[in-house]
Parts: sequence; structure tokens; C-alpha cells
Amino acid sequence: MLTSNATSTATGSLFGLAYGDALGKATEFLRVPAIVARYGPGGPRDLEGTPALVTDDTQMALAVAHALHNTDEFTPQALEPLLRDGFVAWSRSPDNNRAPGATCMGACGRLARGGRWQQATAVHSKGCGANMRVTPVGLVASLDLDEVAGIAQFQAALTHGHPTALAAAELTAYAIRMLRDGADLADLPGLLHERCSSQRRRYHHAWLGDLWSVARSRSPEAFIATGWDECAAAVGRLRDALVAPDASADPCQATGAGWIAEEALATGLYCALMFPDKPVVALARAATTSGDSDSIACLTGAFIGAAAGMDAWPSGWSERIEYAEQLAHLGAAWDGVSP
Repeated sequence: MLTSNATSTATGSLFGLAYGDALGKATEFLRVPAIVARYGPGGPRDLEGTPALVTDDTQMALAVAHALHNTDEFTPQALEPLLRDGFVAWSRSPDNNRAPGATCMGACGRLARGGRWQQATAVHSKGCGANMRVTPVGLVASLDLDEVAGIAQFQAALTHGHPTALAAAELTAYAIRMLRDGADLADLPGLLHERCSSQRRRYHHAWLGDLWSVARSRSPEAFIATGWDECAAAVGRLRDALVAPDASADPCQATGAGWIAEEALATGLYCALMFPDKPVVALARAATTSGDSDSIACLTGAFIGAAAGMDAWPSGWSERIEYAEQLAHLGAAWDGVSP
């Protein structure tokens, strides 16, 4: 098992996210036999290109990270305009040419027109787009767990208003936070199971406002409980898969294809847990999947990096990945060291 480098966990997690995203970028829409034919049975194990390009997953994670880094206070009033502006700027950027999700693009278009964000979000979408960008929330050590939960759900809700998107985003940020605080990767399935139970009927009114009513749920508690129940089922499938993990099989067969939020979390973590002491192998396994390979792999990288820091990754990769300067700057700020 890799040991944690506590001075670089935020940096390791951000770079791990981008590395996984880059490895999965070329495999996202391929079936496993086609991936194996191109890269061999081990899958892609090195970055391609200079720089190695990422997808909208890393781009949107950076938008969330910059909002968190630039805010004066962690409140809905302070963060909402920063997140809105960041998402809209991303949607209009010429670099947003990496097959962005339709849900995110549609919601960003509505956010750009102004008005209440609850009217802009896609209330019926639990796509993984809100999950891939939430990692930075778990890396801000000054946030308490209530703030992590509220911000994680809030950043998701701006585009993906389904309760499962909110719960899965919180659960992902919680996992990152637990790893950064010293939890072992192996402890996460149990910790996530407990989190699903303890938070099941907790609705964050200050952050979500009347989203539950816009979604036409009968109550705030009933609204959010639906999301936690679906996340609990996904964590249950993960725990079942870990009883006898099959490292040679497509992980999507065990925990889901990752196109939806709770499956992206479960499958990304499954790949990390199968190879906790072989980070590049874990990324390659995550990228060699029949589902949303870049999203699965970016979560795998975020988890491993939060657990082990930059020591988990090949030393030369940090100079080859797209957005390296931004990743290093933000990571250093949250690690409390000079970049």
C-alpha cells in the first residue's frame, strides 16, 4: 500500500484527476476489445501528446477550484456568482471542444441568461458531470464537513438538480476529504455506507433553497432521501464487488458504466481499491472500460492522489499534462506549500 505524502495530497489529487481524465479521453467511446487492440491488455499507461489533453471533466473541476480559491467566504451568496461565471465562461471557451455533456451545456446556457439558478438547472438529470468537478471541495482543509456537504451539493445543483446528483457529489467530496484527513482507501466503502445512512433526510436549505419544490417533490426530506437511497445502492454494489474483485473483468459490469453520478463514484473507487499500490495500473484499468472511461478514471486518480499525494504518480507527468500550471498553483495553495 502506498503511504501518504501529507504535504502534497491536494496537488496529488488534482493531478491524479487530470491524469485519469487524459488517459480515458481516448477510450471514452470505445468498447473494451477496441481499447485492448489499441493499447494491449493492460490499457493505456502513459500520457499521449504534448501537452496531454484532458476533457471537460478537468476543465469544470478547475472552474470549481478557482471559485473556491477566489472566494472571500464560503457562503451561497459569495460562491454562486463565482461558480455561475466560471461555468458560463467554460461553456463559451474555444477550448470547450472535448465532447462536453449536453446537460452541462444546456444549464450553462440558462445560467448565462441570469435569473434564479433553480430555474436553470436540469432537475431530472443525475449525469456524472456534477461529480467529476467536485473533487476540489474535498481538498479545502479549512472547510468543516457541513460546509463540504453544502458546497458539494450546491455546485452540482447549478446544472444537475436531481437528488442523486447532489448526494453523489457530496459523497465524492466526503471521500476525498476523508482520504486527505488520513483515512485508508480500504476504509472508504464502510465510511460511505455510514454517510448515506446519516445524511439520508438532511436537506441543506441554505444552499439549495426551494429546489425540492421546483422538482415537484412532496417535501425537502423526501426529495433528498431519493438521492441517498440510490447512492446507498451503488455503494452496496461496490461492497459486493470487493468481496471477490475480478481485476481482469470490465469494472462497469460490477458497479455500473459511470454515465450517471452514483455509478461514476462507485466504479472510480472500485478501480482504485483493486490496485491501491499500483496507481498507474488503477488508472489504466479505469480507462479500459465500456462506460464513461474518462470520468471513471479521473475519479480513480482523484482518490488515489488524495490518499498518497504526488508520490503516487510518475515524476515526468506533471510537466506533460494540460493545465499543469493551474493544477500546481491550486494544489500548492491547499497543501500550504510553495508551488
